[in-house]
Amino acid sequence: MKVLLTGHEGYIGSVLTPLLQAAGHTVVGVDTGYFRQADGAQAQQPRRDVRDLELADLAGCQAVVHLAALSNDPMGNLQPELTAEINFHASLRLAELARQAGVERFLFSSSCSVYGLASADERATEESPLNPLTPYAISKVRTEQEVSRLADEHFSPVFLRNATVYGWSPCFRSDLVLNNLAGWAFTTQQVRILSDGTPWRPIAHVQDIARAFLALLEAPRTAIHNQVFNVGANRENYQVSRLANIVQAAFPGCQVLYAEGGGPDPRSYRVDFTKLARHVPAYRPAWNAQRGAQELLAAYRQVQLRLEDFNGPRYVRLAQLKQLVQSGALDETLRWSN
Repeated sequence: MKVLLTGHEGYIGSVLTPLLQAAGHTVVGVDTGYFRQADGAQAQQPRRDVRDLELADLAGCQAVVHLAALSNDPMGNLQPELTAEINFHASLRLAELARQAGVERFLFSSSCSVYGLASADERATEESPLNPLTPYAISKVRTEQEVSRLADEHFSPVFLRNATVYGWSPCFRSDLVLNNLAGWAFTTQQVRILSDGTPWRPIAHVQDIARAFLALLEAPRTAIHNQVFNVGANRENYQVSRLANIVQAAFPGCQVLYAEGGGPDPRSYRVDFTKLARHVPAYRPAWNAQRGAQELLAAYRQVQLRLEDFNGPRYVRLAQLKQLVQSGALDETLRWSN
């Protein structure tokens, strides 16, 4: 299958690209190159902004896997209008082009953050009310709703509401909860919690997320057509305080430190992941937080992670974009200046 993969150089994309290729698929990569440290993704397409794709770019593709986005809440809050332009308008336009080009399957990378503040007493299912609290989460909800309306007998959109991702990747991110707690532990011997530790988060390893995209790409159409799937595992819902304790156990000699005055984070949700297992029985997540913390420790040792890298543009998305804008490499619309 010929697959157009947006964001192929990113945190998930650099893991998913070789996985798709190993499964026999041809990957046409689209990436604007904001986070170009990744060297593990090898695809056929020159670097492109997803906002500039045209019908010809989709010629011969049977599927689109759409990962490209301004990828977390602090970045979305920085310029909410750009979050809407890139995450929603460009995504909807891409889906419309894909449908026009005869693409059969469109996998959209959404997020469990669409549940926002949910009851801690029950897990959110795909049918639960949505309560997006940030421009990023709002953009995901709007895209799901509008792309779903394009579904017909020839065009099958599928929406993956990913748990918060963690784990090592060729294009690593430190601005994700488990990666972040582990990074503080490694560089400062302190597991720093900025909230009161009570918020719930579902988490999933980047390899398990990539494997879910592959499974849904290859699943029978009748099992997945125009469906929403939470991607993760029921056992991997944690309060942030529990994740901190897991990191403390994995990283010798570190202490858990709560920020002074830290209150509850309004984003708190537990999620039910039963539907994906029911519709695609071949897919089973392989990782858990304990194993993930051990992997991060080994990876941080191997790259000799330093505090300035952990906190700086090399691994923090918002810091990298700010640096590119301040240097003049990107203009205020996050387009390359030359």
